Amino acid sequence: MATKIRLQRHGRKGYAFYSIVIADARAPRDGRFIEKIGTYNPNTNPATVDLNFDRALKWVMTGAQPTDTVRSILSREGIYMKKHLLGGVAKGAFGEAEAEAKFEAWKNNKQNGLNALKSKLEEAKKAVAKERLEAEKKVNEEKAKAVAEKKAAEEAAKAAAAAETPAAEEGAEAPAEEAQA
Repeated sequence: MATKIRLQRHGRKGYAFYSIVIADARAPRDGRFIEKIGTYNPNTNPATVDLNFDRALKWVMTGAQPTDTVRSILSREGIYMKKHLLGGVAKGAFGEAEAEAKFEAWKNNKQNGLNALKSKLEEAKKAVAKERLEAEKKVNEEKAKAVAEKKAAEEAAKAAAAAETPAAEEGAEAPAEEAQA
């Protein structure tokens, strides 16, 4: 029986979520499967993979053929690196302890790269937020200036109107006083 390692689709329309399964090659994509070995969520940045490493390695070593997408997922997770190192151990190129050390070094290097990517994304988010805040402050300052100018113009108009009103009243009172005298 030919086995495949493939993705089984779940989730709603426009927001796919996949299970990584071992299935008969003749079974449909979302049909029967032999074993579920993990999940894959491409909606996060970077994509989230939850994988049973030992079971995936066992199936790859026994000859299960992954689809292209699953092959890249397994490769990123280190399944094929581990298979390659175990092949070297079987041929006698190096010992199992050395293979394990090489795998751990590769895994640490990969994790450092992911951490650098995550920190870069966080810095980019912070920079965008800071930029938006500065733009908002600038807009608010311009609005405050416009409001201050408007208030100053209104105050000047009130002061001018107040200055004209007493002079007009004084001018009206003077002829009235002359008439009384």
